[in-house]
Amino acid sequence: MTRDVKEIFGSGAATPPAPPAPAALAAKVRTLAPSMTRSMQRVAEAVADDPAGCAALTVTGLAELTGTSEATVVRTARLLGYPGYRDLRLALAGLAAQQQSGRAPAITTDIAVDDPIADVVAKLAYDEQQTLADTAAGLDTVQLAAAVTALVGARRTDVYGVGASGLVAQDLTQKLLRIGLLAHAHSDPHLAVTNAVQLRPGDVAIAITHSGSTGDVIEPLRAAFERGATTVAVTGRPDGPVTQYADHVLTTSTARESELRPAAMSSRTGQLLVVDCLFVGVAQRTYEAAAPALAASYEALAHRHRVPRKSP
Repeated sequence: MTRDVKEIFGSGAATPPAPPAPAALAAKVRTLAPSMTRSMQRVAEAVADDPAGCAALTVTGLAELTGTSEATVVRTARLLGYPGYRDLRLALAGLAAQQQSGRAPAITTDIAVDDPIADVVAKLAYDEQQTLADTAAGLDTVQLAAAVTALVGARRTDVYGVGASGLVAQDLTQKLLRIGLLAHAHSDPHLAVTNAVQLRPGDVAIAITHSGSTGDVIEPLRAAFERGATTVAVTGRPDGPVTQYADHVLTTSTARESELRPAAMSSRTGQLLVVDCLFVGVAQRTYEAAAPALAASYEALAHRHRVPRKSP
């Protein structure tokens, strides 16, 4: 391997990120809980379910409530982005105050096979809104800005994704192409790798994978990483294998899977939000060139949207 695999595998010191705002706490729990140990999950679920009650507990009290240890409580707090338990308690108190001032609507996204279509619409709409809110709350804007900077200066951008994530990869490349940037989406794993090995410093490679463990996406990202390209991971698992080869990690909400709505469908909502943020950030930074390019692309396609006149 020709480059250090992320800071967590090396000794480089970095400025720690600011603790999540109270509103982002619940989103952080939903995102990270699936990758936690069972004991840490109990702590995370407790603080998300009852922030007011947990805010009143000492570290010992929360450990007793969840049947864990004080060390587990502290580790959970740090994994959620807080320096220590005291900072987590302050966030819990803030979250409790926000909830008391305006509670979320009493609706769940569990869809039954006999639900009326109106209920299906309401549940799906609420789920989409929650996914977008959670993704926005948990998105690291420093990492986002760095990824935008890399895209602005890139000679070429390759985007990897398969399945539902492949559709998002195509969406991003189409957007970048319309403002005059060179971008390619690769859903074929062989083609992705053969293209990745041609990348070099100054190029950008983006991997989109909800699970963070899709081998067909990780392999080309690793190849790009080892050849010096700037690498970005858009994933619902910030501790997943894909992040080992990512210079910048953009985390999406981990939506709850149901029988009638697989995780891939829900995850695409958060991924599309991140893609739009990347695109708008790049368009802002390259506006003088992007605006004419967009106008030209609209003009080139305008005749395809006109209703043909009927022959007399």
